Amino acid sequence: MNVVIIQYNAGNTCSVENALHRLGVSPIISDDMDTIIGADKIIFPGVGHAESAMRYLRERKLDTVIKNLQQPFLGICLGQQLMCAHSEEGDTDCLGIFPVTVKKFPDNQQGLKIPQIGWNALQGLKSPLFKDIDENSYVYFVHSYYCALSEYTIATTDYILPFSAAIQKENFYATQFHPEKSADIGAKVLENFLVAKF
Repeated sequence: MNVVIIQYNAGNTCSVENALHRLGVSPIISDDMDTIIGADKIIFPGVGHAESAMRYLRERKLDTVIKNLQQPFLGICLGQQLMCAHSEEGDTDCLGIFPVTVKKFPDNQQGLKIPQIGWNALQGLKSPLFKDIDENSYVYFVHSYYCALSEYTIATTDYILPFSAAIQKENFYATQFHPEKSADIGAKVLENFLVAKF
């Protein structure tokens, strides 16, 4: 199986690569258009700023390539946010795969810190991505921005307010949490993505 991790102006590709190696998969890390188009499955991770990441994608015409992909595609963290229509981070127009706006966490009365850094429980699981994963399983988050609940939500969590922990539309899947940093549960999410016939 040919798995490609998209390389762009955002970090975290090495962590995802290492997680895949632990599952017996040797991915290709690339920003080459033909390499991405030719992949069996594609992972789009990211830690960084939406505006600079989108600039990198547009300069290489990867924004158009990504939107037209037909194979299973998994966005992670910033990758998920870039798959949405717009982000409040840098007032950035994104890929528009999901007609969802990415918003910054509001100030809160609970004393919860922004960014959210740490473990949180998943609920409302409804996708092959979460096969054999129990409700209220804990996964790892690092983020200041979130995707609101929508018809595309396939898992939820709650930090300051309820939001989408994962979303899905056709062949496009995305998680706000980091499966590559989420121990056994995260490894199972990645395994499900790799083996499932979406």
